[in-house]
Amino acid sequence: MPGPGYAFLGAEEQANVEQVLQSWDLTRYAYDVPDKTSFVRGLELAAQEIFGAPYCIAVNSGTSALLTGLAALGVGPGDEVIVPGYTFIASIGSIVHSGATPVLAEVDASLTLDPRDVEERITPRTRAIMAVHMLGAPCDMDALRAIADRHELALLEDTAQACGAGYRGDRLGTIGRLGAFSLNPFKVITSGEGGLLLTGDSHLYQRAYAFQDQGWSVLRADRDNTGGDILFGLNLRMSELTAAVGSAQLAKLDTVLDSVRATKQRLVGLIPELPGLQRRILHDPAGECGTLLVYQLPTATAAAELAATLGTRTLVESGRHYYGNMPQLAGLSDGSSIPFHGRARTDVPDYRVGSLPLTDDILARSVAVSVGVSDSYLGAGFGVTVRSTATEIESAAEQFTRAAEKVLG
Repeated sequence: MPGPGYAFLGAEEQANVEQVLQSWDLTRYAYDVPDKTSFVRGLELAAQEIFGAPYCIAVNSGTSALLTGLAALGVGPGDEVIVPGYTFIASIGSIVHSGATPVLAEVDASLTLDPRDVEERITPRTRAIMAVHMLGAPCDMDALRAIADRHELALLEDTAQACGAGYRGDRLGTIGRLGAFSLNPFKVITSGEGGLLLTGDSHLYQRAYAFQDQGWSVLRADRDNTGGDILFGLNLRMSELTAAVGSAQLAKLDTVLDSVRATKQRLVGLIPELPGLQRRILHDPAGECGTLLVYQLPTATAAAELAATLGTRTLVESGRHYYGNMPQLAGLSDGSSIPFHGRARTDVPDYRVGSLPLTDDILARSVAVSVGVSDSYLGAGFGVTVRSTATEIESAAEQFTRAAEKVLG
């Protein structure tokens, strides 16, 4: 059960899939039945209502959602995009494939972008800030939006790990100019693969739609393709089978979140406050998904010992979520890790380990406990799930407490 949505897969998803298989309508476009609403279109419309966004595009992955968002913004060669050094590699990869340069910024104790460091890294070439809502919790969106507005930059939200989360009354993914979501197995809800892109800007919607659908106009309404921005696009469309599962999962989003949040509250209540053990800072405790419970210890040594005792790993060891575990970054200077437009570059920032000392320190001192997302690669190899019983939650809390007490003396 990688993400909490998996625990809620059931008859609704199966019925939708069977409906697709009975009709064999495997694509969103039904040219001979113009009034038919496909599952893909239905998912888009449902997402618009649930998240409160005027426009939504369903695509084949969260990575495609990010790349589509960057294309809609016109980000490309010569541009820089600020992105945290703690994020899944897809965030950085989407920037690289757009032709722009990723500029890595520090995260703070919230494990999200440090607004002060973001502002210090802005140059005349900066085009956008990618705010990544890591581990189910929001960035400091007031601060980041103020910075973006002050410097006339686009704010793009990577909401892959925080579907349904909020920030001071607004759903994440609707605060920036665009919001990208992932529906892969390790996310809050899942369709196996797939992604969503939200925006409130009709022009960005038009450009994004064209990019993910071979340059076609919105919903292919203009069959002559003569109106609006005429872009070369790619085929990043979501399939009907994916949308059939995703539609049922999206309808269960608040139920999933209620379950995860209740489980986390129960777990937190069973772990006592210990000197030297601090919970991650949350910019909106009521708005977070609650999929992970993160503790920060005084030293990296103590965190490593705690993680080893629990059979998990610290966040600095969480694979390609930490910039120091992304060997592709070293290839940006000579173009060896950039397909299609690889070439030597002399303008790339310093991506070596140590270039983000605050991030290095925080991640080395952080241990995550699974609540709704179980993913050892992410550093969530110990904990509970939304299906854990009260006895299992109590046992996990006791095990964590004993280990922490031993490490902290």
